[in-house]
Amino acid sequence: MNAYRAKPLSFPWPALLYGTATLAALLLARYSPIPVAHGHGWVPWISGSILVAAAIWLDLWAVKTLLDRHTAVLPHRCATCLVTYGPFRFTRNPIYLGYTLMMIGFGLITLNPWFFVMAVAAVMLTTIFAIRNEERHLLSRFGFEFERYCRHTSRWI
Repeated sequence: MNAYRAKPLSFPWPALLYGTATLAALLLARYSPIPVAHGHGWVPWISGSILVAAAIWLDLWAVKTLLDRHTAVLPHRCATCLVTYGPFRFTRNPIYLGYTLMMIGFGLITLNPWFFVMAVAAVMLTTIFAIRNEERHLLSRFGFEFERYCRHTSRWI
């Protein structure tokens, strides 16, 4: 496949998908709440806060790693090099994983189960609309090197 034919995303879908999923979780909690027992006091809040902090740290680490290699951070820009170190050693999509962990953390902090449901929906939609296109782009740009990276590093966790 010609590297110029396989373009990355035409629009930064992941941010829109996760933003929409967050808004949907908030609206669903307001208009169709799922009852939750409040028996554990501070445990969900502390757990959620730790997850949100870890998600922010993971996202910042991934962005710094991309910037250090002088390659595109935004998903609708062409990659100039294949980054396989930093958080990319553990997952091929650390930024999207960070978004997902953040949604789960918000769900724990607010005791809103809709965040968990919407996080799953966001993962599925991001995989369909963004990750597959990004992977096609990276395969066309980096070929065997990207295939080898995919064999050793999982898409999500």
